[in-house]
Amino acid sequence: MLDAIQVAAWTENYVTEPAAIRKARQSSREHGVEPITPAMGSFLASLVSYSNAQSIVEIGTGLGVASQWLLLSSPETHLTTIEKDVDHQQSAKDLFASAGIALSRVRLISGDAVDILPRMNEGTYDLIVVNATGKGTLDLTHRALHLARVGGIVAVTHALGGGLVAQPTKRDAVTSELRTLLGDYAVDENVRATMVPVGDGILTLIKL
Repeated sequence: MLDAIQVAAWTENYVTEPAAIRKARQSSREHGVEPITPAMGSFLASLVSYSNAQSIVEIGTGLGVASQWLLLSSPETHLTTIEKDVDHQQSAKDLFASAGIALSRVRLISGDAVDILPRMNEGTYDLIVVNATGKGTLDLTHRALHLARVGGIVAVTHALGGGLVAQPTKRDAVTSELRTLLGDYAVDENVRATMVPVGDGILTLIKL
């Protein structure tokens, strides 16, 4: 039987990450922000291609690693990305420019997503990425589904909490909330839920 750690490492090394995204990844770590892994980014880019998503919302810009992957697949894609740390958002904006991404394709919103999402148009977006860590992911996912059109997708990154969700003895607030998130949507008849074990997990929800 293959070792799971070896398989995960091979999967990450399989991805050829563009230089601009590698630069954003390095900047993220220098700022103390842990970005999604290359394999997670590649999966998100594929998700955009498969679904032909053109209007995307991202909750949690960070320094734009996931953002750049989301914009990679199609020049027709437009991204609205929300970040409460203005310094991180400015760094992401500079990295977008360095990557040659036209700022007309990106709408950057500063503030807390909990306050911003209720003011956005419901049922209109092709893809919403909940790219956040910590407590509150369950609420953000619920709000994200309101924004998705029928047939649209919500993708929740870091859904396995660094693997802690799979460890029954881990019962901290964040891990317990992720278990609730996964359990609730696994039986929700309004979505089609799939858990993708890439990086530290991406939960995809297709709105029915």
